[in-house]
Amino acid sequence: MPDPYPADTIHALLARAERGNPAIGAPDRPWLSHGVLNGLAAATVEALNRMGIGRNDRVAIVLPNGPEMAACFVAVASGATTAPLNPAYKTEEFAFYLADLGAKALVIEEGMDSPARAAAAARGIPVLDLRPGTQAGAFTLHPATPLSGTPAQGGLAQAEDVALVLHTSGTTSRPKIVPLRHVNVTASAYNIGRVLRLTQDDCCLNIMPLFHIHGLMAATLASLAAGASVCATPGFNAFRFFGWLDAVRPTWVTAVPTMYQALLPYAERNREAIARGRLRLLRSSSASLPPQVMATLEEMFGVPVIESYGMTEAAHQMASNPLPPAPRHAGSVGIAAGPEIAIMDENGLILPASCRGEVVIRGRNVTAGYEANPEANAKAFTNGWFHTGDEGWLDDAGYLRLSGRLKEIIIRGGEKVSPLEVDAVLMDHPAVQQVVTFGMPHPKLGEEVAAAVVLKPGATLDEKSVREFAAERLAGFKVPRRVVFLSEIPKGATGKLQRIGLAERLGLTA
Repeated sequence: MPDPYPADTIHALLARAERGNPAIGAPDRPWLSHGVLNGLAAATVEALNRMGIGRNDRVAIVLPNGPEMAACFVAVASGATTAPLNPAYKTEEFAFYLADLGAKALVIEEGMDSPARAAAAARGIPVLDLRPGTQAGAFTLHPATPLSGTPAQGGLAQAEDVALVLHTSGTTSRPKIVPLRHVNVTASAYNIGRVLRLTQDDCCLNIMPLFHIHGLMAATLASLAAGASVCATPGFNAFRFFGWLDAVRPTWVTAVPTMYQALLPYAERNREAIARGRLRLLRSSSASLPPQVMATLEEMFGVPVIESYGMTEAAHQMASNPLPPAPRHAGSVGIAAGPEIAIMDENGLILPASCRGEVVIRGRNVTAGYEANPEANAKAFTNGWFHTGDEGWLDDAGYLRLSGRLKEIIIRGGEKVSPLEVDAVLMDHPAVQQVVTFGMPHPKLGEEVAAAVVLKPGATLDEKSVREFAAERLAGFKVPRRVVFLSEIPKGATGKLQRIGLAERLGLTA
């Protein structure tokens, strides 16, 4: 039986591909081959070493989405620790993250006007200007001021070195640093490739941000691990998507549900472009995909939609629905797809099938723990199992079904309400395009159920009608007591709908 993890470092993973095959590209630009990418990684490590930057030194990366960002991630990670940051951050945010990371250098595109430069200068962090080459993804690094030295640990990274550090979202607390070792990220890349049956003939159209685990692992590293290619677009753009689909002819796309929902209004008029293409699947992850959206996507694109379940601490993928002919279940995030998955009760006991509790995981792709945060680690691990913070249950066939984030479960007068369950019911209304259910403060019940709704173009609906629709399908305590209609529901940087804090943002109290 072949080794499921044939490489345990990013550089070793890159070296396994057929050198002449395309690796990283962009619409309307010459592509970088696997051989050239492998050489670029080795040259980047040597250049960093000459600057005194080596293994486990933190290199913050602030680059726009595109092939240079994808190539820089794997090249820098081959001999140092990458720390991609959202280019949209403000000065104060960059100052916090650069300090919290202990960044030894900042990589930023040459000529890019960003507050990251001032934040780095204020802390005396050297700036390395990235100069793009003619091929998509090709680049060289140029210190803004002369920089030389000898790293404590030079050369190519080892399996237990940290390849990537990312911060948790910090929605309800200070963001925590998640270190992911080479053994974690390479395992995740191979896990994803197996689920999707990726081969060197595949091409992923990446529309996800490359400062987030989803785009870095699923679109980029999983493709490279399979010897396949990734087309790194400037980011999600519903108006340009079908043009890219026509020009690039990818075999698969990975995105968050809100992106797919935004594409649906344009899909009908682009059926010819879809028919000309060679798509074989759409992958959805990072948030719950409404079953109604899944069905419409499959009808419009004529390919299976594979819903997966991931998180930063697991180097992305934990569970996934399999490709046909294996069963796929709308409303389920699938079967274990890498790490072991179990359901644990509040006392640390593993529960049998069909019992609801917290989803816990363990395996090769799971972080060893948060950095410098013993309190968080004590809460995060029980007997070797990592607590995901999600509530759900495994059915008799091993398919995982989620009821929501534990912090997002609405507790109304002692009754627990799954916001995902209410979402799914309201999405059945013919006038509803998008919905997010959330808890709002209540003086007696603690919390009350509320919902934010976006209507389909031209549709009309009032709060009373929504509540009546829900009351016919849900127990009384689950029916939203407040319904607000919005033109757009607030989203995070990666396109995920924001539940926590939504009541406060909308000024809602019961």
